[in-house]
Amino acid sequence: MKRIFAIAAAVLLTFPALADEGMWLLPLLQKMNGKALQEAGCRLTPEQIYSINNTSLKDAIIHFGGGCTGEIISGEGLIVTNHHCGYSNIQALSTPEHNYLMDGYWAMSRAEELPCRGLSVTFLKSMTDVTDILAKVEANAAKKGDAKAVEEAVRAKMQELTAEAEKANPNCTARISSFYNGNVQYLIVSKVYRDIRFVGAPPASVGKFGGETDNWMWPRHTGDFSMFRVYAGADNEPAEYSPNNKPYRPANHLKVSLAGVQEGDYAMIMGYPGRTQRFQTAAQLKQMLATNRIAIDARTVRQDLMWEAMCADPNVQLKYASKYASSANGWKKWQGEELAFEKLNIIGREEQKEAAFMEWVNAKKKRQEAYGQALGKIEEAVNASSKASRAVSLLTEAPYRIELVGMAGRFLQRIATRDGGISIPAGLAALKNAYRDYEVGLDCKEAVALLEYYRKKADPANYLEGLGAEGTDFATLDIPAYVEKLFGESAFTSYEKLEKLAADGDVEKIMNDPAVRLQNSIMSVLMKLYPVAYGSQEKLQEGSKEFTAGLMEWEKGKPSYPDANSTMRLTYGHVLPYSPKDAILYRHYTTLAGVMEKEDPNNPEFIVPAKLKELYEKGDFGQYTDPADGKVHTCFLTNNDITGGNSGSPVMNAKGELIGLAFDGNWESMSSDVMFEPDLQRCICVDIRYVLFLVEKLGGARHIIEEIAPVK
Repeated sequence: MKRIFAIAAAVLLTFPALADEGMWLLPLLQKMNGKALQEAGCRLTPEQIYSINNTSLKDAIIHFGGGCTGEIISGEGLIVTNHHCGYSNIQALSTPEHNYLMDGYWAMSRAEELPCRGLSVTFLKSMTDVTDILAKVEANAAKKGDAKAVEEAVRAKMQELTAEAEKANPNCTARISSFYNGNVQYLIVSKVYRDIRFVGAPPASVGKFGGETDNWMWPRHTGDFSMFRVYAGADNEPAEYSPNNKPYRPANHLKVSLAGVQEGDYAMIMGYPGRTQRFQTAAQLKQMLATNRIAIDARTVRQDLMWEAMCADPNVQLKYASKYASSANGWKKWQGEELAFEKLNIIGREEQKEAAFMEWVNAKKKRQEAYGQALGKIEEAVNASSKASRAVSLLTEAPYRIELVGMAGRFLQRIATRDGGISIPAGLAALKNAYRDYEVGLDCKEAVALLEYYRKKADPANYLEGLGAEGTDFATLDIPAYVEKLFGESAFTSYEKLEKLAADGDVEKIMNDPAVRLQNSIMSVLMKLYPVAYGSQEKLQEGSKEFTAGLMEWEKGKPSYPDANSTMRLTYGHVLPYSPKDAILYRHYTTLAGVMEKEDPNNPEFIVPAKLKELYEKGDFGQYTDPADGKVHTCFLTNNDITGGNSGSPVMNAKGELIGLAFDGNWESMSSDVMFEPDLQRCICVDIRYVLFLVEKLGGARHIIEEIAPVK
């Protein structure tokens, strides 16, 4: 155990860093990246990027809503992030009468900024390596007790460290996050603000221009941005929503540059990348592809029905826009990942790497003792769980996606109190807003399709039970008739029906609702599968930790960084074009002309607002044209290393000024979460000049430009 921690600590200090690839840890920038940053063209020091004692760039970067990144761009807490990051909040604020999602919105005063209930943003205060501290506790506990005692001792120390950090940092939260598959631990201190208000966004026809057709594709012409504002109490500290709160006064905010980008320019991105799998083995990757394919096929069934209903009815489109986008994003990415895995021989290359690794391991006895069993443990754990894991994926992506089932599940989850009692009002409260974006007729169609799909694909051993009349078998169940009866009798089809059912507090009646019975049937199968699907996690984690530690020793002297885990990272590289195949070369930018070329009034994904066409035809571009060609540039490419969670991240120039927002990756490198492809991998960014053009010229919000005060 000491060997693993020692290797991790030593390697972190000896790797030379390369630009382009890498999601680098901020506390190690000086030791690992200082020289490389300078050579790449950065004009800031690592201390100016990340500091816990002085104001730095990290003070302007936020974790937006827990799943995206955003940045502060004014001294009054103004946030810019992607349109798709603010999508669900904008949709929640919209009504058929005030459809901010489809029509766009700009607050013309602070009083018109709309509170987003449930939305929060998080500022990073510090990251501290506590690996050695926890390793010593673990070593001492191991001398005195068994594995359980060791686990308890380490947990107690973690609680002590987080409690001390929170005491030393008022209004902050602390947690310990694991890196390098458990080989390194950091204590992370953050501050969360919960009064966030919607300032404005372009219409979805601009903010989501190209829809799922263009998703993950280049060339791109999407104005993918939205703006919010952080509010705080009188002391500038976090406070729950109050009309008396004031705009947050940030420790730092990004300057916004109008200079634009040229091929070869330095570019860096700071943000919160979600998950990568660059330390996974071939066995794990094969399992990942198998479960992803199950999700792709099941989501296709549901999304086809959603899309049909959305195109037929604007009200359904408003209700389901966020749901569809959320589902389709992963659906399309996984398809691209499959293609990239095959084209780039990802599995074969990983197998070659593992063979070379084992050759190195077997060359010395000490290595054999430390790492010789790692790959075997991982493969054994994967083989033991693979069939059940695929069954869980099928169940959760098919019948569990029926919204009526989800309603029943949320209700049951919330009515259970901590003391073992029942609180029906808590269950009702949990669902009150859910029905606002629910279309019972669509859900009914989805239920038929998903249940039939599940029956077709599932192992009969995992068929649902207790549906239909007593003695009816799922294999012969008349699914359309069952679903018609389910939706006709269940109180969970509307809040009013559910409220009426719950009025007398008869828990037995609620538990006999057909939606609850279906939910319980699904859960009973899940509970049967879970122990097998996840029963080998301890062995998998043990093998992964050993394998990662072995890789770190084997590749000592080569650049290394931990997998993404929703902690703030820096990636740096350059503005570059790329060639996806022979005789094709994509330049590094697109222009507003491409928006007009893509326009298709008959396709909801490619509608261009009349005012935007008018601005284009008149050449009314203000100060937002590129000096080289006099055109409005919409998007550009860099070779920065990003993944999901980086959406909305600031793309900054050598001086740390904002030049764009990261919002996507390119189709040809969809395997990038597993292997970085330097020739192909590109980050797609919306040009900040296009953002400001849309704010001022399309949105008429000149006051926002004045607040930002962009620099030339």
